[in-house]
Amino acid sequence: MAAPHDIPINRRDLLLVGVGATVSTQIAAQPTTPEPALDMQPAALHSVQLRVNGELRDLQLDPRTTLLDMLREHLALSGTKKGCDHGQCGACTVIVDGRRLNSCLTLAVMHQGSSVTTVEGLGTPRRLHPMQAAFVKHDGFQCGYCTPGQICSAVAVLDEIKQGIPSHATADLTSAPSLSAQELRERMSGNICRCGAYANILDAITEVGGAA
Repeated sequence: MAAPHDIPINRRDLLLVGVGATVSTQIAAQPTTPEPALDMQPAALHSVQLRVNGELRDLQLDPRTTLLDMLREHLALSGTKKGCDHGQCGACTVIVDGRRLNSCLTLAVMHQGSSVTTVEGLGTPRRLHPMQAAFVKHDGFQCGYCTPGQICSAVAVLDEIKQGIPSHATADLTSAPSLSAQELRERMSGNICRCGAYANILDAITEVGGAA
């Protein structure tokens, strides 16, 4: 066994050992602060009254409940889909007071007294809304996951054009928007179809818009 003075060590190694020992001592000497306990108390429920698909609904909701979760979890209206949950895909699109919006980005309590229409409120399997029938006719879907949001958005798009509301693609703001492919693509750009059925969706909206 080598004697202590026979162990080779240079000045740099000696300094590193000293610094390491000092830091370890300081860390060990620091008092530990307990983590604050999380407040697990549930939020107080709020009364929310909305008219959903023509029916007056009274609910008691956590104020953090999104409109999407209210529809799906509290009213069992699962037609409205939860896709990205960040307002980027449009699968959760519904019509609120005549305007389309992403239900995942808004809280239910913000729509006290509002009228909400989901895909279930547009038509029934025996009596389809013209837009629903056109999507079927033109095969405007494949997996179908985004289709409820696409249909709700398409219905609102035609209403926007009818009201003369311009889009980014509207060239002349002094005249009524046209039912052109460019207008429809721009207005539907917030609704993503990962299956790529865009051409068929465009045909369905054009047919319904032309017949209106």
